[in-house]
Order: sequence, then structure tokens, then C-alpha cells
Amino acid sequence: MKIVVDDKIPYIREALAKITPDVVYLRGMDMGAADVRDADALIVRTRTRCDERLLGGSSVKFIATATIGFDHLDTGYLARAGISWANCPGCNAGSVAQYLRSALLLLQRDCGLRLAGATLGVVGCGHVGGKVCDVGRSLGMRVLACDPPVGAPGYVCLDEIALRADVITFHVPLTDSGPYATRHLADSRFFASLGRRPFVVNTSRGAVVDNQALKAALLEGRVRQAVVDTWENEPDIDPELLRLVYIGTPHIAGYSADGKVNADNMAIDALCRFFHLPNPGPIAPPPLPAGFAYTGDPLQLYDPLADSRRLKAAPAMFEELRGNYPLRRESFA
Repeated sequence: MKIVVDDKIPYIREALAKITPDVVYLRGMDMGAADVRDADALIVRTRTRCDERLLGGSSVKFIATATIGFDHLDTGYLARAGISWANCPGCNAGSVAQYLRSALLLLQRDCGLRLAGATLGVVGCGHVGGKVCDVGRSLGMRVLACDPPVGAPGYVCLDEIALRADVITFHVPLTDSGPYATRHLADSRFFASLGRRPFVVNTSRGAVVDNQALKAALLEGRVRQAVVDTWENEPDIDPELLRLVYIGTPHIAGYSADGKVNADNMAIDALCRFFHLPNPGPIAPPPLPAGFAYTGDPLQLYDPLADSRRLKAAPAMFEELRGNYPLRRESFA
């Protein structure tokens, strides 16, 4: 069998070589119809739009996306074409939670946020949002959880988040239709309704937050400061918004080695189950460099300001910074 794989998915090559010798690695953004025409399976990231334009007339039977989100998959077309697919829910939840913890600590250190007693509004409480709620509580914050599809006691509406939260963080998928569509969930109306001058964080999908509305809210002082990891029109992001935000990173909140290995293992497991193949065994993340002495400071393991400085210095390098991301571990192990 032939598998075409995004060449920026790390740690996966040895395992795939045990499944088949016919594996082709390509830049995700550059995958074209000719590249996948005779493939049996694809393993992709968000940069590959899997639709009829790419897959029409191909022999592809299965797609694994090594990501939580799957808005880059045209699921309607895949169903009509008889192409099965799998994503990796929760694979990088720990990594995003680490990013949030570090960002909150930095906002406290540099931007006047007092974590103890502050109110954290978490919009989207699935695998990632649930861990972010735990992070907030561990830092002494009051947590307001908003997840309209859940509709259970203990959850609040988005209007209450806007009114009461000191920090608002988004962890929803990007959807365009249905009763809970999330595109521009945080729009100009949302920012006009803010009851406080909150800090706003987006690590979900860029278009969940209307970037122009966020920029206006920052310039008008409605939002005190922002942390943005996901942007509209990636990789061609708004340079003015990048300059305005306290932390701006190139869509890497979920890019710990631990999260990437989780995605690798989930994608390979799904591939093997679909084709009834033996699983080559789990991939493990690489260790931290020899001599690393952890002091217990979470910022020692990960400081997102370092990623932000690199992006702000070279916004045109967004894709390269994302694709060649350095080793980051979630724990000292």
C-alpha cells in the first residue's frame, strides 16, 4: 500500500516504515491531485485541504489527520466518495493546557493580571477546554465554563462570559452552520458587550475570533491584552494585530512533543484498524537534553514569549517557524 504523509509530522517515519515501504513525504500545503492519485491513505495536518479537488479520481480510501480539528476535511465529499477518515481528539489537550498555564503566569508577571480570585471564562469544554478549566482552578481562579452543545447544569452562556470574565479563552472547533456555528463567535457585538477589560486568548481556530474586531477592541481599550496562537488567513496573518498582542505565536499551542506523539499514535492506530494491519507499536517522545535541571517553574519547561519574539521578528516566517518547531516537553521526563 502507498501512504502520502505531511513531511512536518515528526517522529512517525520509523513506525510507518514498518507498515509499508511505499511512503511519500510531502509539504502539506503543496499536496496536489497528482501526488495522491495512486495513494491508498493520507496522513495530513491542517494545511492540506482534503476535498474533491485533491481526491477526485484517486484511489485514496482513508485519511488520518494528526490534529484535533477537522475543518480542513470536506466531510460531505468524503462521505459521498466513500473515503473514511479519522482525527485525533484530545491528542494535544495537555500541550494547549501547558500553553495556557504559561500564558496566564506571564500575564500575571508582566500585564497586571492577578490570578488568585480572577474569573477565567472557558468557551468550549471538550478535551482541551476541560484541561484548561483545571489549569484555572489550580491557579486559584474562578472558572466559568461555556459549552452550548452540552447544555448541562453548571455551564453558562457566552453573554455571561462576556460580562463577568477577567480572562476569556476559546477552545471550540470552527463550524459554519448549525445552531452552534463558531465562525466569528467573538465578533464586534461580542467585544462591545464585555463587562470588564478582559484578557483574550485564542488557541482554537483563527476565524473563531474576528481578527478585525479583536484589533479594534485592543485599540479602543475594550480588551486589556491578547494572546493569539491561531489567526485568520494563516500564514498571511495581520501584521498590525501581531504587533498589538502581548503574545503572538504561529499556531503551535498544541505542538509539544508529547502532543505530537499522541497524534502520531492515534493516526497510526486508526490507519491500522481501517486496513486490518498489525500496529507497529507506540512511538515515545524524545527526552529533554542531557543535563536539563528542572526547578519546578512551568516557564522553564515552556515560555511562549520565546515563540512570540521569533514570530514578531519575522512574520513572513510563520509557516517555517511552525513546521520546524523545536523540542518542547510537557513535563520533566
